[in-house]
Amino acid sequence: MEAIAIPKGFRVTPEQFEQLAHAEQLARMELTKDGELIVMSPTGGTAGKKNRRLTQQLGNWADIDGTGEVFDSSTVFVLPNGARRSPDVSWIKLARWNQLTQTQQDGFPPIAPDFVIELVSPSDIKNQRYEDLQAKMEEYLDNGVQLGWLIEPSAKTVETYRSGQQVEILNNPQTLSGEDVLPGFSLDLSEIF
Repeated sequence: MEAIAIPKGFRVTPEQFEQLAHAEQLARMELTKDGELIVMSPTGGTAGKKNRRLTQQLGNWADIDGTGEVFDSSTVFVLPNGARRSPDVSWIKLARWNQLTQTQQDGFPPIAPDFVIELVSPSDIKNQRYEDLQAKMEEYLDNGVQLGWLIEPSAKTVETYRSGQQVEILNNPQTLSGEDVLPGFSLDLSEIF
C-alpha cells in the first residue's frame, strides 16, 4: 500500500476521525475544533524517555494522593469545542472522571483534563510546531483546563498556563508546583533538562 501525504489543513468529520483512529494504530492523530486532521510523527527515543518520566512522576503522586486519574499521550479527549486532543500527560479529578459513563471512559472521553503537560520534542522544533503547541495550550484553557505546562527541554524553559491568567515563562526551573490544582505535587525537572 502506498503512503498518502495528508496536506496541512486537511479536514475530516468527527465520525471519520473515529474511523481513522481505530483503523490506523501506528499514527497519533488529533482533530482541531475546525475539523483539521493533525497526524503526529511517532516519538523519538529522547522525547519518549522524558515523556515517560513526566508520566511516572505524576502517576506516582496520583497513586498516593488518590484524588484523580493520570493519562498518557495515547489518550484522546473530546474537548467541549469538539476538538480531539492528546496531551503528553494529563490528570482529571476523580469526581469528574467518575461522572462519565463506562462507555465514555472506554472511548475518547468527552471531557477536558484539569491539568495537562505538553513536552516540546526535537521534531516539534525541527518542524516549527512550537507556535502550534502554544495555541494548543490556549485551547486547553479555553475548554476548562485549569493548569498546563509547556516544557521545552533544549531551551530549559517552561510556559505555565493558568485559567484566567497570563502565561508565565520560567527559565531553568528545578521543580514545578502543582499549585492548588494538584496540591502537594512537585515535578522534578532534573531528568527532563
